[in-house]
Amino acid sequence: MSSDRTMVELPETGYVFRSSWRVSSTDVDQHETLSIDSMARYLQEIGERHLIDAGAFEAHRFWVVRRTVIDVLRPIRWPDDVTLTRWCAGLSPRWCNMRVRIEGGKGGLVETEAFWINMNMETKGPSRMEDEFFDRLSTTTDEHRLRWKPWLTASPEPGTERPFALRHSDTDRQQHVNNAIYLLAVRELYPDHPDLFAGPFRLIVEYNKAITYGEHVTITTAETPDGVLVWILADGEARAHAAITRIPAGATAAPGSSPH
Repeated sequence: MSSDRTMVELPETGYVFRSSWRVSSTDVDQHETLSIDSMARYLQEIGERHLIDAGAFEAHRFWVVRRTVIDVLRPIRWPDDVTLTRWCAGLSPRWCNMRVRIEGGKGGLVETEAFWINMNMETKGPSRMEDEFFDRLSTTTDEHRLRWKPWLTASPEPGTERPFALRHSDTDRQQHVNNAIYLLAVRELYPDHPDLFAGPFRLIVEYNKAITYGEHVTITTAETPDGVLVWILADGEARAHAAITRIPAGATAAPGSSPH
């Protein structure tokens, strides 16, 4: 399940981007901590700001995320300010692994890593990054031949399905469900696993195929020795796969890494 891999550390040199903002009351969950779906939206926001800072936004406006890893080491509690630090942990000409560290002003810490694919919206396929942008991202990693490999491959187990309703507001211009909405589905498990989500935990979510508005969406789960597996299905087909696992108390670095 790749839950024991460690994330790439912040480099001492190279192109590292930072931005800060205030946590809104709409960004927190029922425990007044930064919610996992808000973390996904933060990763989108810092990515756009990063592209603008690099002068690469117009040429690289559209991205698809294939995997997101979120390690909640110390929860970020509202009210608070956050600083997000973003750098490249591995890349190839058409995709990259981007690390983002989210630090709360009051001591909260979330480490993340996401596999992003640069898209051509005319061909609907991966697109090469411009050389200048590729070279800037390369300054923080020696991994320039990044390959995609799924970490979560188990098939869904029948008998635990629950419905998850979609709204028109959950979709983008192609009627695809935004990746943060998948994490709203994961939040439906909070009441069933309070101890798991109360302590340091890792969330891995892999997006296999887009969900569109109008499809019948369900969630199914399976217990594991250290957490829970989750499948998000549309019309009976697994479109996303997630795993939530405990991080040992006292851990200062999150398990997870760039796939090679």
